[in-house]
Amino acid sequence: MLHGTATTGAVWSGVRAALAGREVHAPDRPSTGELAAEIAALAPSVAGRVLGGVSGGATLGLAMLAAGVPMVAAVLHEPAVGSLVPGLLTPMAEAFASGGVTAFGQRLYGPCWRPGHAPADIAMVERDLEMFLGFEPGSPPVGAPPVLITVGAQSPPVRHRAAAALRARFDLPVRVLPGCGHAVHLEAPELFAALLAETAAGLPH
Repeated sequence: MLHGTATTGAVWSGVRAALAGREVHAPDRPSTGELAAEIAALAPSVAGRVLGGVSGGATLGLAMLAAGVPMVAAVLHEPAVGSLVPGLLTPMAEAFASGGVTAFGQRLYGPCWRPGHAPADIAMVERDLEMFLGFEPGSPPVGAPPVLITVGAQSPPVRHRAAAALRARFDLPVRVLPGCGHAVHLEAPELFAALLAETAAGLPH
């Protein structure tokens, strides 16, 4: 499970609890600010596993999918989509510029986010933001593993447009998740855990 900007692997605690009894990896991302470096650092944890990603973690999931990292499946909640939906991340960039990490986290994740969710090194948030602002999704390779894009029913229309753009461009399936917005891992951890378990159960053994 890969976390987004202004959080650490600890943000998955609710999802981990709901997946009790299953092997779960939720590493702290290095937040280098370099997409290739992030992929290289995270690929060993992702290879051969089901990937669950939210926000920036979902964006990195798209990047690793395009790079051919051998995951077995992925559930990616509200990734960035680059020029497919221009301006998607502009409100978060403006919040960071005006109010720092706290304003950024509250704008991106909503009231469930707390300053304690952020990493101790504020520069990690700035590097993440710059990296994701420059992100462009690439085409999944032939024979890519199954990937589900999810979007919260309570998320703003622009997030639904972003999911629809990924479906139109790359033929990725999209599912709307009830009772949550962008921060599904904080707002509905049991739901996201169930979706990951459902995905794993549907794979050939």
